[in-house]
Amino acid sequence: MSDSILRYVPKDPFWQPSSENAEKAVALLRAMAPKAESVEANFEDEVRFYDPGESWSGVACNACGADAWPWWNGAMEASFASGFTELDLVAPCCGAHVSLNELRYGWPAAFGRFALEALNPLLMEDTTEDQDRRIGDCLGKPVRKIWVRL
Repeated sequence: MSDSILRYVPKDPFWQPSSENAEKAVALLRAMAPKAESVEANFEDEVRFYDPGESWSGVACNACGADAWPWWNGAMEASFASGFTELDLVAPCCGAHVSLNELRYGWPAAFGRFALEALNPLLMEDTTEDQDRRIGDCLGKPVRKIWVRL
């Protein structure tokens, strides 16, 4: 049996919530997913890439829509070398200034220094836009929702 994670990452990849706001968001997510094996807030010292695991289905340029896979790995390696402190680049496909965090990932992905996670949330339905907004409100910034399949 595979595991799943419901993960929320602030849209601002460098931002972290206060401990108090993270605790409030943990409580809200616990109420939204009461059957989850665990719910936790994870603070990171450096920016990391949060991917959808086995649900990965590619990446496209957010400026022109072209497949970004031919240049994405190289861009990720270069950004990783700086600890993901520099996410902006010029897209080789169209010359537009883009951010690795704003590319169109087939399944949502994000960069960040904080993640709110529920392991195996066992939800009957996906969370609503209102619930997702409320998580962001608890944390203090808008969030991206990432469903991870392991």
